[in-house]
Amino acid sequence: MAEQLEMFSLPNPCRGLCQANARGYCLGCFRNREERFGWQEFSDAKKRNVLRRCTLRQRAAQRVMVIAVENIADQGELF
Repeated sequence: MAEQLEMFSLPNPCRGLCQANARGYCLGCFRNREERFGWQEFSDAKKRNVLRRCTLRQRAAQRVMVIAVENIADQGELF
């Protein structure tokens, strides 16, 4: 399967939600500015590395959201 991945160019992960969060990562694809603007010039190996890092960033953001929701639920009703 690894051989098959190398045969095809990796698609751009852009999801069309191009807004940066407080850390500078895109809210849609979780790439930083350098990764977004340099995507076309990157080798496939570098693109795979970027995609791996984006997956890790997305998982971290999801964990933060779960913790935030749990904290809100723990506060209970105000009225």
